Amino acid sequence: MPAPRWVAHVNRVGLNRLTRFIAPWAPGWAVVIHRGRKSGRIFRTPLWAFRRGDRYVIALTYGPESDWVRNVLAAGGCQLQSRRRHYEVDNPHVYRDESAADMPLFIRFMLRRVLAAPDFLSVDIQREVESVV
Repeated sequence: MPAPRWVAHVNRVGLNRLTRFIAPWAPGWAVVIHRGRKSGRIFRTPLWAFRRGDRYVIALTYGPESDWVRNVLAAGGCQLQSRRRHYEVDNPHVYRDESAADMPLFIRFMLRRVLAAPDFLSVDIQREVESVV
């Protein structure tokens, strides 16, 4: 079971304010830049993401029903900022993997044993872009 929604709220108010500064450049972190389905506003969501060849795999620590996931799926893609690079990504696909095979060992442990979060979002890198929205 993914982390409870109240934890997501606490993170949004507190922890995300810190991680949004480190996520664009820190290994294992990324910022997903997406547009709200209803509001049309641009949102920046820091999270765990790892490049695997020509795609990124993102851990869904709050599950596939998170607003940002639904925004990306509805739009068919988003922008992603990782390791000081900016990408346009598409073909979002949610999948479940109890073994968390695409994750590094420590993150795999956290997702499997601590958070019990077996869902992931895979996005294909279309191109690197100069700047983000």
